[in-house]
Amino acid sequence: MGTVVDDAASVEFHAFFERHYAELSRLAHLLTGEPDTADDLAADALLALWHRWDRVRAADHPAAYARGVVANLARTRIRSAVRERRRIALFFTPREERTENPDVPGVVDVQEALRRLPFRKRACVVLRHAFDLSEKDTALALGISVGTVKSQTSKAMAELQRLLGTQEVPRRVHAAVSAPARGNGVGSLRERADGATGRDR
Repeated sequence: MGTVVDDAASVEFHAFFERHYAELSRLAHLLTGEPDTADDLAADALLALWHRWDRVRAADHPAAYARGVVANLARTRIRSAVRERRRIALFFTPREERTENPDVPGVVDVQEALRRLPFRKRACVVLRHAFDLSEKDTALALGISVGTVKSQTSKAMAELQRLLGTQEVPRRVHAAVSAPARGNGVGSLRERADGATGRDR
């Protein structure tokens, strides 16, 4: 009987994986600004979800639960990167950066502008305008109140409008999520998911 239950859980998880891994990878990309590590973060999130699958499958909004896991992993990665940069700064004097034929309006694209926002503002904008989540679902994914989502999103949009020099921020942010992520992590994601569940390929 236990094997039947385990097999059913494995089938459910793989269906969830196929439905959401691309979304989670792109969410990780937009939150961290690191396309090369987005697949790894999505894989880590999915493995964490598998280890607590009984809890996830019983949740009212499993996809929101998954987005929250990605957001937490992204926040941890950013904090780690900041600490590493500070350690490096203790030993190296930064060189003056020079840009050939600088074109600031052309260089500051959506993803660069997003990286300039504090994490919570960035996450609110990405979930609301890139993934079209409601304020309630965004709050659920991030573990914050709807009021916080509203205020953080409003402030973030104003900042993005200033950085990008346009009022068309929602459209441009939404377009960013459709941009193909670099790397070929789909295969490795599937391998890690299959390895976690013991499913034969």
